[in-house]
Amino acid sequence: MLQATATIRVRYQETDKMGIAYHGNYFTWLEVARIHLLDSIDCPYKKMEKDGYLLPVIHCECIYKSPAKFDDLIDVEVQMPGVGDARLNLIYTLKNQEKLIAKAKTTHAFVDDSGKVVRPPRDFIQKAKAAILRSHSSA
Repeated sequence: MLQATATIRVRYQETDKMGIAYHGNYFTWLEVARIHLLDSIDCPYKKMEKDGYLLPVIHCECIYKSPAKFDDLIDVEVQMPGVGDARLNLIYTLKNQEKLIAKAKTTHAFVDDSGKVVRPPRDFIQKAKAAILRSHSSA
């Protein structure tokens, strides 16, 4: 399984009157981790867009376990279990130090500029599969 971790520092503007991070901000944090994961396998999202591939979210869910607060450092771990035909399924774990903050999942479709579902770019498939194989051999 391929994985990457991005660390997010909760900004004051991301909190509500109770001092707790607003729930909608978690999805922005997931995006930060997702972009980091793509960068880690040398498939930057910006390049995929330039090549005519888009990855819209078609499903997302988040289960909140414990509040994140201003100035907390949140580790957002994202995992890619495999490579699908036209979808990308990702699993996230958000922690403040070792304390579980949330668990989340997103599903993305590979589409072209017109919104038509397409197969992932060959370069992405090769690099993702190679990274997954490397992660298995180092485990």
